[in-house]
Amino acid sequence: DSISALSFSPAADFLVAGSWDNCVRCWEIKQTGSTLQSEPKAEQQHKGPTLCCCWSGDGTKVFSGSCDKSVKMWDLNSNTFMQVAAHDAPVKTVNWIQAPNYNCLMTGSWDKTLKFWDTRQAQPMMTINCEERVYASDVMYPVAVSILAGRKVKILNLETQPAVHHTMEPPLRYQLRDISIFKKDGKPAGFGVCSIEGRAAIEPFDNTAANSKDKFTFKCHRSVVSDHHKPQDIYAVNGIKFHPIHGTLATIGSDGKFSFWDKDARTKLKTGEQLDNTITCCDFNHTGVYFAYASSYDWSKGHEFYNPQQKNYIFIRQVKDELKPRKK
Repeated sequence: DSISALSFSPAADFLVAGSWDNCVRCWEIKQTGSTLQSEPKAEQQHKGPTLCCCWSGDGTKVFSGSCDKSVKMWDLNSNTFMQVAAHDAPVKTVNWIQAPNYNCLMTGSWDKTLKFWDTRQAQPMMTINCEERVYASDVMYPVAVSILAGRKVKILNLETQPAVHHTMEPPLRYQLRDISIFKKDGKPAGFGVCSIEGRAAIEPFDNTAANSKDKFTFKCHRSVVSDHHKPQDIYAVNGIKFHPIHGTLATIGSDGKFSFWDKDARTKLKTGEQLDNTITCCDFNHTGVYFAYASSYDWSKGHEFYNPQQKNYIFIRQVKDELKPRKK
């Protein structure tokens, strides 16, 4: 069934995927010469579709959130799968927070809450009530960002303990789909956010006049139209991710393509070949050498375009040089 989440280990070349068939699966990615191979390692199962997954900071455990309203911790060394968190509605986001004075799991749900868990305790350390359902989150200490229904972005300060810094509305007029933090000089400097209307926005955290030039929106995942009198196809941007080394970024869309961008030069670096299916999620590995993306149906055209015969694929692309920024 459709692939909902991809996450590379922060410590080694292991990839986990969550999918609508309730499973969480893990592969090891190996390279011999120029050939890439994936070796299936293990899988676990929720009682409902898996919507999100992430790794612990040391890469020994995987956390996954599901429509069964639970979050489970998969210890890969012992292959145990146990519940560590719960919500009152499906869990849409899981993110590991590694702070100098605490570690915890942040979970976001359609029950309009963000919860923070010490995985050894049955109750959350803290709950933040949100105005709307949580759709996507990203963490880069000392900052966390979450997008909510109603086009809101919640920005959290994680120092000492998680707290809401402020809530804002990015300059995108339609439903937000994904969010990703970028860094400058090794520290979180802002975020990229994308919407269902073939558009993404770059927002620096520091909104002073000096940085206002770094704040912009750009169109992506739209059909190329030479005649302006003809309609243009506009696709949902399903994911946005920043390269861990170069700070360039990738977007993926319902048009079945990925694109690589240099936000500082405001230019497109590359567009991938069109796939037969939509691209639902993506991730870079910790060294930025591999880019994984999932080809499966995102239901953007409704049930009449669903083809049960169409297979779901995860592609891994070697991108060492493709995401280098443009020379100034």
